[in-house]
Amino acid sequence: MELINKLKKTQEQTLVFFDLPDSKLNKTYADGKWTVRQILNHLTDAETVLYDRIRRVISKPNQVIWGFDQEAWADKLDYKKFPLAINKNIYSAVRTSIIYLASEFYEKSGENEFVHNETGKRTLKDEFDKVVWHNQGHIDQVLKALR
Repeated sequence: MELINKLKKTQEQTLVFFDLPDSKLNKTYADGKWTVRQILNHLTDAETVLYDRIRRVISKPNQVIWGFDQEAWADKLDYKKFPLAINKNIYSAVRTSIIYLASEFYEKSGENEFVHNETGKRTLKDEFDKVVWHNQGHIDQVLKALR
C-alpha cells in the first residue's frame, strides 16, 4: 500500500534528524520560525495527537474530537529544551503503531467519520493521510533550515 510506504519513508527520514548536533538543531528555516529542535518536538506531539484521533475513530466513529493549540504546547512544554532523546523514542514507537493501524484499518474502516471541532467532518483515511503530509511538510522545513 502506498500509504504504508510513505509512512515508513517519512519515519526513516525524520528519525535521522533527532541525532543532529546542536549546531544544526538550533537552525531555523526562516526568521521567527521554529528551530529544527522545536520542529522535532512538535512533530512528536502532533504524531501522538494524530495517533489518539486514529484510535478514537477506529473504536467509536462519529464523535467530536478537539484540536490542540500547537503554539501553547511549544511554549508551555518548552520545545526549546525538551530532550530529543525522549521524543525520538516516542516518535518512533507511535509511528510504528500508526503503520500497523494503517495496514489493518485504512481500507476496512477508512470511511469512519468524526467531527474535528475546528475543521469539521473528516474520515479515518483523512487522518492517516494527514500523518504523512504533516510529517513531510516539516521534513521540508528541516531540510531548508539545514541548507
